Amino acid sequence: MPVRFSPGPRVFSPTWGLTALLLALCATFIALGRWQWQRGNARQAEWDKFARGAEKVLALDALGVGEVPRFQRVSVIGRFDSAHQFLLDNRTHEGRAGYEVLTPLQRPDGRVVLVDRGWVPFTGLRDRLPGVALKAHDVVTVSGRVDELPRAGLAGGRAAPPPEAGWPKITSYPAMGELSAAIGRPLEPRILLLDPQQPDGYVRDWRPPGLQPIRHWSYAVQWWCFAALALVLWVVLSVRRPRDNA
Repeated sequence: MPVRFSPGPRVFSPTWGLTALLLALCATFIALGRWQWQRGNARQAEWDKFARGAEKVLALDALGVGEVPRFQRVSVIGRFDSAHQFLLDNRTHEGRAGYEVLTPLQRPDGRVVLVDRGWVPFTGLRDRLPGVALKAHDVVTVSGRVDELPRAGLAGGRAAPPPEAGWPKITSYPAMGELSAAIGRPLEPRILLLDPQQPDGYVRDWRPPGLQPIRHWSYAVQWWCFAALALVLWVVLSVRRPRDNA
């Protein structure tokens, strides 16, 4: 039977159905809040790692880019292969559409790492690509952060480099194996985000991935507020006028 008590002229008489519904809503809102809070903590750990990676520059020497922590700043020696570049499609900067330019860097030991030289704007025409040619270089030393290739939120946003197209090849959220197949050589598993002070680059406003941690934490607080409101709603709907038994 429903619990009853009478605060003045009204009766607190919650029904089992309403109680079950509001308890389910509260549990859902609390769980969603915990999920967002944990996402905020995970994002903060990534942002901390991004900040620690800038503390010193590690010379790769014989190491591969897959052998150092993500976001670590490194320096590497090699020769740019400007004849086989990729344009990462669907990349924006300050609300503008454009591409990120991936250029292979041939290391002395034969390994090849892709260097993200930054963002260039969309020209307005799909058949007119931005000019990303490099001046002829001898061996160069470049520095930047080790990172992963960008990933699409939906599989429908992916497009491998078309084999029949010329260079540079346009691609959208490719896998490293697809880029390796297009260039005809194995590539290192991670890319290098070229430091902003390095030459031969474009717009390089590198930031930690994803939303700011505070956004996730604020979403968590919102969900918990919804749980509190559901509890208040349960109390309000459960307080009624007593029935007249006369």
